Amino acid sequence: MGKKDQRLVAENQFLRAEQLFKARQFKKAGNKYHVAGNSYLKLNEFEKAKVCFINGAKAFIILEKFDTSIELLRQSGEACLHDSKFLEANQIYKEVINYIPKLKNSSDRNSNFVIFPVLSYLCSFVKGSPDEGLDFIKRTKKRVDKEYFKEHSLIKLVSELTIALRDEDLKYLDKIKNNIGRYKFRDAELKLLKNVLLLTKFKLLINITFKLDKETYTTKEIINLNLGFDTSNLLQVLKDSFLHYELDEFNITKILVNLSDNLSISKKSKVPFRIEVGKQSHLEFTFKPHFQVDNPRIGPMFLTCELNNNLIFIYKTQSIEPHLISPPTTLNASIKNLRPPLIGQTFPLEIVVENEGEGEALDVKIDVEFPEDLKVMRGTTNKQIFSLKTKEDLKWEISLKPIEAGDYIIKIIIKFMDSDQNKIEETKDFPISIKL
Repeated sequence: MGKKDQRLVAENQFLRAEQLFKARQFKKAGNKYHVAGNSYLKLNEFEKAKVCFINGAKAFIILEKFDTSIELLRQSGEACLHDSKFLEANQIYKEVINYIPKLKNSSDRNSNFVIFPVLSYLCSFVKGSPDEGLDFIKRTKKRVDKEYFKEHSLIKLVSELTIALRDEDLKYLDKIKNNIGRYKFRDAELKLLKNVLLLTKFKLLINITFKLDKETYTTKEIINLNLGFDTSNLLQVLKDSFLHYELDEFNITKILVNLSDNLSISKKSKVPFRIEVGKQSHLEFTFKPHFQVDNPRIGPMFLTCELNNNLIFIYKTQSIEPHLISPPTTLNASIKNLRPPLIGQTFPLEIVVENEGEGEALDVKIDVEFPEDLKVMRGTTNKQIFSLKTKEDLKWEISLKPIEAGDYIIKIIIKFMDSDQNKIEETKDFPISIKL
């Protein structure tokens, strides 16, 4: 029989099932939907097969034949898997949970409360959300006999996947491969598991390196980071006939970067970013420091990787701590006679303290010391200010009255802290001549 004739048979089976369902002959309708679904599967028309199996399940739900309806829902999930529609399959597996309590046999309830959450977990895994799948298993765990749950081969499978990722140890994946027959997966479900193993190996075998353009940065300097993404180890995975997956390249579709509070990202590689399997790629990042903290941190980064526009895994990088120092802080002092200083006459003296460095000066204290023959008539010889930022200055005037002619030294003592809380003290001498 040619494909055209096979499709015609499938369509007639589907139409007959629809008629029977409308006539409320649910048992016959359910069986005919099942037959039509299998016919569409042989034609690789997976969407139509899924619809048939779901409609068949609805018919048997009406008849309260929940064991049969659960089987048909599982087959509808398989049709989705054949079509690589993992999210749709996941929704079906989650829906099945509503009907499992209605099964009369406790052994069947226990079995299905393990099988469908694990299938849901595998679907979540290949879309980059294994933790979501684990949460679903934990929520259904309480509905299963504790000893049965603990010893079930599928629960051990999930545990081994989790430990392999946690410990970054491939031996647990070999153990899963050796036990593949114990899981009793159907063809589409087995292919789903192989995709999970593929993604897990990818996550474990990709090598990431961080390279900064400098060893030390001030908080005024830009940080340039090169991320090396080495996929040379993936070639051995793609040669594995058990996994049977072809891939030349994949894309990084999303980049999320965690940073300490004092850093912001100003530039990163554009996505989608193409990764050629077997080679090393480089992603460029630029970060801007804003202030000093004890442990500045870049990372971890979360790179969402997508294979063939379908399978997804999220690669978590390590973190790196750039060495940050505060920019140098330099306070310069100067004095200026606003009138010629003469004996017995009061004259104004301007004092200027300016921050000519790149860093902020904190808790600034200034003391001005005059010789005895220069009498302070008005103004303060002490100043204190909380902060003096770059290019800011502090000015004030002191009125002086010379007593004797001669050459004198005015001392300005400056105390402050830089941005790293280092205490700095400087004394600056300024000569002044008093004429008759």
